[in-house]
Amino acid sequence: MLDTWTYINNDWFAGATPLMFATTNAAWLGNTVFDGARRYDGVFPDLALHCQRVVRSAEIMGMIPTCDAETIEALARDGAKKFASDAALYIRPMFWIEDGLGPIDPTSTRFALVIQVMPMPDVSQGFSACISPLRKPLPETAPTTAKASCLYPQLTRAWGEARKRGFDNAVMLDARGDVAEFTMQNLLLVMDNEIHTPVPNDMLLPGITRARALGLLRDMGLSIVERKILPDELFTADEVISTGNHARIHPCSRLEETHYGVGQIGKKLASKYRDFAHQSTKTL
Repeated sequence: MLDTWTYINNDWFAGATPLMFATTNAAWLGNTVFDGARRYDGVFPDLALHCQRVVRSAEIMGMIPTCDAETIEALARDGAKKFASDAALYIRPMFWIEDGLGPIDPTSTRFALVIQVMPMPDVSQGFSACISPLRKPLPETAPTTAKASCLYPQLTRAWGEARKRGFDNAVMLDARGDVAEFTMQNLLLVMDNEIHTPVPNDMLLPGITRARALGLLRDMGLSIVERKILPDELFTADEVISTGNHARIHPCSRLEETHYGVGQIGKKLASKYRDFAHQSTKTL
C-alpha cells in the first residue's frame, strides 16, 4: 500500500505529487503556511482545530484561503480511508502563494493536503535535549503568529546542531533570552507539583496539543502558571515535558547533564491524553 496521498487541484493523487513550479512565489519567497494533524489508533485528536488554524495562518499571511476548515477536515477524513486502518498518519494541509514579485497576489492562493504514513514515536524512555544558542525571532521581524514555513529553517538548524552534539532535540530561547519551547514542541515544567510554562508572547506558537494538555492537567487538580521562564530554571525542575503534534506527550528525560528521568506527572498526563484521544469520533 502507498505511504503518501496528495490532494491538489480538486483531486487525489497517489504518492508525493509535485506542488509548485519554478516560478511559484512560495518556492523562492517562502509564502507558505501549513498545519499538522494526526490519525492514529483510528482517531483524529483535535483535527478540526488544526484545520481552523491553517486557515487562520493563511489569513495572517495575507492569503485568501480557497477552502474552509470544514472542507479541509472532510478531505482529511476521506483521504485517511486510503490507508490501512491501523496506519499512523501525518495530515498536512497547506496554503501557498503562486504569483507575485515582491507584494503577493492574494487571489493566487493555492491549497494542497498531503497525508503520509508516519509511525508514532516511542515515548516511554523520554528524550535528551540541550539549550540552543539560536533564538526565535520577534513578532516585528517575522510572521510568528502564523504557522508559516519560513519560520522553520531556524528551528531545523537548532535541531540539527543538537543532533551533532549528541542530543535528540534542543530548547529554543526567544529573542529576549527567555525559554520559549523545544524546536517544534511546546514545553512544560513540573516544579513543586505545579505546572510552569512560558507565557505566549508571540515569539512561540501556543500549540493545540499544549492547550489540550493544560486542560487535562487542570482536570488532574494541578495549578498552571504561565510566566517568563529563565534558562537556568530548566535545570531545577522536577520534570520537563514536551507537547506537540508528532509525539503528543513526550517527556524530556535529560537536559544537557541534568537527568529527570520519566516522571509520574508526565506518565499520568500521557495516559489522560490517550483517554481523551480515544473518545467518540463525534467529540474529535
